[in-house]
Amino acid sequence: MRNLLFEIAYRGTNYHGYQVQQNAVSVAQVLQDAIESVVGSREPITGCSRTDTGVHANSFYFNMKTESLIPENRFPVALNHALPGDIAVKSCRQVPMEFHARYQCREKEYLYQLWNSEIKNPFLEGLACEYKYPMDVELMHQAAQGFVGTYDFKAFCAAGGKEIETTRTVYKASVYRKGEHLVCFRISGNGFLYHMVRIMAGTLLEINEGKIPPDSVRDIILSKDRTRAGRTAKPEGLYLNRVEYGDEWFGKSI
Repeated sequence: MRNLLFEIAYRGTNYHGYQVQQNAVSVAQVLQDAIESVVGSREPITGCSRTDTGVHANSFYFNMKTESLIPENRFPVALNHALPGDIAVKSCRQVPMEFHARYQCREKEYLYQLWNSEIKNPFLEGLACEYKYPMDVELMHQAAQGFVGTYDFKAFCAAGGKEIETTRTVYKASVYRKGEHLVCFRISGNGFLYHMVRIMAGTLLEINEGKIPPDSVRDIILSKDRTRAGRTAKPEGLYLNRVEYGDEWFGKSI
């Protein structure tokens, strides 16, 4: 028996999130179908996170305990032959048996992309949130610094979230322009609540629109009142961008 850790990337447009759903197609279901076709049995897999319908991942990890003898360096090739074009296995490595892709995660980084133009970009359809109004990127960047720190982020958790403990630590937050029309909101922390990053993005957009004062982010957090934060931004601009585990599992960070 081995415990294997896989890194994947996926476009979430055609899926109802990562986790298995009873009446909808998910990324995990498609992965398990591919794994079953390769190893001959339906293996349980453990993801590093949950993602919502339409959300993407540049880097996502899951681990799987298996008795398959396929070498780690051959697994990505075998699975990619069985997977659709919008899911790709990037790597596979053996990890200790007690390793858990979700519980051993020490940092996650999310990226939210906005296409800031009156003219739509057909090559970013479903991959960035369209926003045609002028954007004060520096104002939004300064406002985003209010997210940094350890707080109870209940005000940035959507109804329906199952988390009992809503305290999280945000390490870094930035808003910047990439080229003429692409604006990126990047944020990292030790974990995120249900719709937390999308509510943060929506709050920054309402600050840009003058609906929320730019210096009020910290006050909104301390209020623990969801109604004081901004709207929930659309899912198609959101990516799980980076996941980090500690040196104790691999000898070096991945």
